[in-house]
Amino acid sequence: MNSQNQTPFQGEDDRSRGDGEVTHIRHSNRWRVVDIAVASVIGVASAFIYWVVAIVTSVPWSLLDGVIPGLGGILNGLYLFAAPLAILIVRRPGAAIYAEVVAAVLESLLGSQWVPVETFLIGLLQGAMAELVFALCRYRRWNLPTVTLSGMAAGLGCWVYTFCTHLQAISLTGPYGLIYLVATLVSGALLAGVLVWYLYLAIARTGALDRFESGRLPRNGSRKGTKA
Repeated sequence: MNSQNQTPFQGEDDRSRGDGEVTHIRHSNRWRVVDIAVASVIGVASAFIYWVVAIVTSVPWSLLDGVIPGLGGILNGLYLFAAPLAILIVRRPGAAIYAEVVAAVLESLLGSQWVPVETFLIGLLQGAMAELVFALCRYRRWNLPTVTLSGMAAGLGCWVYTFCTHLQAISLTGPYGLIYLVATLVSGALLAGVLVWYLYLAIARTGALDRFESGRLPRNGSRKGTKA
């Protein structure tokens, strides 16, 4: 059998020990058609989820803010997961930004509570912040801590945009501002970080990601992630 035909994804390869554990993966930053397709699907699916979340969380948000002003930010993570999930699966520079922008644009077309320009801008900022964490790691660390930081960074982008555009009259360092910040960061870490990581592992173990670098190590039982 030709060994060149055994590589399941172009531009990346692995080296395995006798027990099947992958010890080395060569990472490629070049986008493929399948990368664009999967990132687009994540963006489209996320847009619909964001749209539904906006409808079903309006009452819980008010109740949480009524208990502790700013606590409603604990729900913000439900709007942040597209970017970390896309870049974790696709592993190409710009994947987080691309998926989050696609989600934002389609959400606005479905009928967002924000005007289209605002939806686009907040999506762009959240995607860029989520992307930044992986960029600082030179797109080499794909593990739970990195994804968790990415979710938190997306939350920070959400907080910054909200205070710069809708809450200018509220002090950033006042009780509401700080509680809203902490709640949003915690939500980003848990919902767009930890939850995304385990969702990714579940998807990878079905074999659906076999054409991707991200689909390799989880099939071997690793939960720690990879370093390219």
